[in-house]
Amino acid sequence: MLKEDLINKLKSIVKPYIQDEEAFKNMNEETNFINDLKINSANLVDVILDIEDEFDIIMTNEDMEQMTTVKSAMAVIEGKLNS
Repeated sequence: MLKEDLINKLKSIVKPYIQDEEAFKNMNEETNFINDLKINSANLVDVILDIEDEFDIIMTNEDMEQMTTVKSAMAVIEGKLNS
């Protein structure tokens, strides 16, 4: 999957949960879900569940703990898809 496609899929997944519209417009690999997009921890769990559904993967607790930025989320997703 192309990096741009993956970022676009992540954007559609996180959009319902963001609290900072400006940060969302500028979302890139370095964007932090909690600090930049202001997604609270409860909604971050929802994001992870939506990612699991979208990509048909299962996340471990360790995977979830790593997913703080768009880049780290992409790495976890790509790792799951390639295994």
